[in-house]
Amino acid sequence: MNDPRPLALASSAALVLSLGACAIGTGSAAERDDSGRTVLRYQGSANAVTLPELAADLGYFHRITLKWVGNTTSGPQDIQSAATRQTDVGGAFSGAVVKLITAGAPVKAVVNYYGSDAKSFTGFYARAGSPVRGARDLIGKKVAVNTLGAHSEAVIDTYLTRNGLTPAEIKKVQLVVLPPNDTEQAVRRGQVDVGSLGGVLQDRAVAGGGLRKVFDDYGLFGTFDGGQYVLRNDFTAQHPEAAKDFVTGVGKAIEWERSTPRAQVIKRFTSIIAERGRGETTTNLKYWKSVGIPARGGVVSDRDYTQWTSWLESSGIVRKGGLQPKDLYTNEFNDLAGGGAR
Repeated sequence: MNDPRPLALASSAALVLSLGACAIGTGSAAERDDSGRTVLRYQGSANAVTLPELAADLGYFHRITLKWVGNTTSGPQDIQSAATRQTDVGGAFSGAVVKLITAGAPVKAVVNYYGSDAKSFTGFYARAGSPVRGARDLIGKKVAVNTLGAHSEAVIDTYLTRNGLTPAEIKKVQLVVLPPNDTEQAVRRGQVDVGSLGGVLQDRAVAGGGLRKVFDDYGLFGTFDGGQYVLRNDFTAQHPEAAKDFVTGVGKAIEWERSTPRAQVIKRFTSIIAERGRGETTTNLKYWKSVGIPARGGVVSDRDYTQWTSWLESSGIVRKGGLQPKDLYTNEFNDLAGGGAR
């Protein structure tokens, strides 16, 4: 079997460089709404409430107005859209952020927006009767992920490497790209052997019975921040107060989720989805457990990138010893940064 991953990484980097080159130098001032606020374009997530949407609903934004332009298909797609000025902000796995910036995209990470803890994590599930129980059982098997070169791939490769598989054996584990909403059924139907599931989709699948967890990212790494929102450098240079409003608002929304009783969080999410009128379902919200972000206010740290060093180097995203975390992020727009990342 040919391994699709190196090709995917290379083609993605080439795409970013090409589109990024087109984006640079074609900037224009951000829109303003009727009250003079800066309009910040973003992509949402179907049947879910993002942190910016929650922050807006809680009244945490004073200088920006969110403008929904559609739903994202994956983290890499979301941050590429921001880099190429199709949107103003995007969020993705830390490794995807490294890849984008290393490829020359003019963006910088500004706040964490997801992570893993004992309650909220990414798990890899097989059917209850599946013979897949450990790393070696995955050789020659199909594993569903939402996209290549991102969180699930990095976790899978780390799991396989830590369990003694060679690079040649790891290549025999076939990653199959599927939309997260389709993964559960693909596992149940036997179309794939294992599927990556997180958040409410994971909890709904587990509640349905008949599935067994093979491993999860929390078991590998413990509690960690998994991905960041990025803003373009020209946007933060031209609209620093808008950038601060966005980042600090998201940080406050993280802390609101952390400190608010679960039932109230779910009630708020339900109200937001119902009021925006996108024809979505709120059924899965009852499975929400926690914000899953250990960093206070989403503050970014070197560890958010260095914990993936081995995977980044083995995947060819960075050369050995070439990871420079300080070039990837800034906390200057986060008013909650004074309290530290942990």
